[in-house]
Amino acid sequence: MNTLLEIRDLVVRRDKREVLGIQSLSVHRGEVLAIVGPNGTGKSSFLLTLARLLEPEHGELLWNGLPYKQHSALAYRRRIALVLQEPLLLDTSVFENVAIGLRYRRLPSAYIKESVNKWLERVGLEALHGRNGARLSGGEAQRVSLARAFAINPELLLLDEPFSALDAPTRLRLLDDLKAILAETGTTTIIITHDLKEAAYLATRVAVMLHGHIVQIGAPQQVFSSPASPDVAAFLGI
Repeated sequence: MNTLLEIRDLVVRRDKREVLGIQSLSVHRGEVLAIVGPNGTGKSSFLLTLARLLEPEHGELLWNGLPYKQHSALAYRRRIALVLQEPLLLDTSVFENVAIGLRYRRLPSAYIKESVNKWLERVGLEALHGRNGARLSGGEAQRVSLARAFAINPELLLLDEPFSALDAPTRLRLLDDLKAILAETGTTTIIITHDLKEAAYLATRVAVMLHGHIVQIGAPQQVFSSPASPDVAAFLGI
């Protein structure tokens, strides 16, 4: 299988405390990998490290087989998209919020218009293209964040608890839409979540993280039915 991202002996510290110690992890092109674990176990630090917003103290991170530092931070970040739990929208229209990444890449205006309209329609917000981002509901704002992420056609999509702040009906609708979009685009995705049902629904593989370490990884059904240790079983509620 074609490997997009490979991690070896990764160590990350924050405030002199080790928050990540990942011996080995490969992310395959086109897969949806869910990282699950309790709060405070290092999941968000892992995502920030992949986004080059945290610097590892030790280890290798290979992008398409090459050390990721062979790319400048800007060039690397332009190949990924990051969606956070709280949508970060500009004080401007929905259209401009989705277009911002394309404008940074200095793409032609006609292409930007076509791409933004396509993704606004895909996430069900075409009627709100002129509305200010500050006037959106939580679900609408997160849909804008997803449209902005997919509009740049990222090689890797990073999702950090993107639905945890939403009410249940809104979250379920967004999960359905995201699953359909990922099936259509084949975008390689890593999603951080503590919601096991969400992980099982979206992911092709699930990795359990405890105390900053990946302690089990496999297909959702395999992980949930055969926990690798008592600690994993306790987290899974088995």
